Amino acid sequence: MAVTALTCLASAAAAETNVSPKSGLPLPRFVSLKPDRVNVRGGPTRDHEVTFVYTRAGLPVEITAESDNWRRIRDWEGSEGWVYHSLLSGRRTALVAPKDKSQPVPLYDSDANGTVVAELQAGVQALVKRCTGAWCRITGPRFDGWVHQEQLWGVYANEKID
Repeated sequence: MAVTALTCLASAAAAETNVSPKSGLPLPRFVSLKPDRVNVRGGPTRDHEVTFVYTRAGLPVEITAESDNWRRIRDWEGSEGWVYHSLLSGRRTALVAPKDKSQPVPLYDSDANGTVVAELQAGVQALVKRCTGAWCRITGPRFDGWVHQEQLWGVYANEKID
């Protein structure tokens, strides 16, 4: 599934946010992977088989359901599975996700009428520092600046983060 389709699904899901009775936190919500190796299982127990493994710490994922200490997550490609809650972090990260993957995303020095200071390729992972609902300030190795919020996967449309 394309990133843009997932972005639309995520946006629609965010508009219908519920509170989980397990954790008391909103569902769905974005989080990130803590370690650089995370087993994803077919169900919410260690008895379920590992269906795939993430090998990228800090990767943004969306929690879509909870069961005791397990969280069902979805990634930017639409893959889903269950992970143990302690493998997830509330630290907000995002992936650069332009509508046209062949086009770089401009990174600005400010959130309005700023100067382009870099261009980021699709798939670049960044730490989300702040979002205004239209712009997000992101940082990563050798970059720090603002991008249009719609160019990221890991934040909801119109979401504000301080």
